Amino acid sequence: MKYLSLIVLSLIVFSGQSLAMKSCYHDEKQLLDDSLVIGAAQFDKYIPSLAHKRVMLFGNHTSMVGNAHLLDLLIAKQVDVVGVFGPEHGFRGHADAGEHVKDNKDSKTGIPIYSLYKGKKGKPSASEMQSFDVLIVDIQDVGLRFYTYYINMIKLMESCADYHKKVIILDRPNPNGYMVDGPILDLKYKSGVGYLPIPIMHGMTLGEIALMAQGEGWLDSKEKVNLTVIPCLHYRREARYSLPIAPSPNLRTDLSIALYPSLCYFEATPVSVGRGTVHPFECFGHPSFKTMTYQFTPKRMPGAKYPPQLGNVCYGRLLIGESIDSIRARGIDLSYLIEAYREIPDKRHFFTSFFEKLMGVGYVRKMIIDGCSVQEIKKQWAPDIKRFRQQRRPYLLYPE
Repeated sequence: MKYLSLIVLSLIVFSGQSLAMKSCYHDEKQLLDDSLVIGAAQFDKYIPSLAHKRVMLFGNHTSMVGNAHLLDLLIAKQVDVVGVFGPEHGFRGHADAGEHVKDNKDSKTGIPIYSLYKGKKGKPSASEMQSFDVLIVDIQDVGLRFYTYYINMIKLMESCADYHKKVIILDRPNPNGYMVDGPILDLKYKSGVGYLPIPIMHGMTLGEIALMAQGEGWLDSKEKVNLTVIPCLHYRREARYSLPIAPSPNLRTDLSIALYPSLCYFEATPVSVGRGTVHPFECFGHPSFKTMTYQFTPKRMPGAKYPPQLGNVCYGRLLIGESIDSIRARGIDLSYLIEAYREIPDKRHFFTSFFEKLMGVGYVRKMIIDGCSVQEIKKQWAPDIKRFRQQRRPYLLYPE
């Protein structure tokens, strides 16, 4: 491939980063150890190529190398950073899901921040694209088709292809990289929460997704991207990776990230997943679930300005006692959703059209309404998983 280069990393130990998330893992031997080297830490592999170039960074508050932000490190290394593209939740990670974020300037460096969430369909303007030569991508994803950071990256790649800009992706581990599960997106449901024909749990890093999108011809551009991926060193796909920093306001713990593939579908129902409480994505509930014992009342708070069921007492289940090992083993677990559907009195208004955008196919809603079991539903998408595993194999940077 003319423009595709994969760079072998040198050993630079990534350590010393302060932990902003609560770890729920009990067997620390299963965690990725200090030999892990993220792409951003491999300065000698990408800094030389930035000399005399205008550089744009796609990142946010997770773009850390040790205790320093990559933006600060690039500036300290005399890189000409001309701006930052900010994703959903903003550059500092405080905005609500889907909230429009205005352009502004970084308070520390004065570097312009161009929001990808200001109503422009997630793509930069012509003037923004003409302002730089190289795009650096360094952001922590959670490895799910409906998590929007990979979509931002793909749209930026499409723009960079159109404007002949180089893209360098500094890879990071996928905390949900241990499994492939869920249906492949039916492209008639393509949206801002589902952009590529991949399963919900695709098991890939951003670098791998970028390679696959380019190799499979999924980019909405007639041109190829001048793409370089800096892989992680000593990353094991099956190992537990405890994120040092919460990637978004309501994914605050290892448990919430592990449960997210199973609970996110409640966002397309009247059921609360704990936004506006101390346990977002660690519980679910509704005012009508009065046979359940756990109670919570969503309130306004940073990252949850207008949470579902605001001010209403909800009854439901708190899931903090669940073993992460068992959660990982189940992959996508629709039992919570099925339980809630059976419990709610008004079944006619349980699902919204957003459900198909999150799930990516039309048959799951019907199967739940018809009383199908979790096993029956997962059997329906099993061929998707088998096909995708084979399809993605040429693009994997790390052993399966």
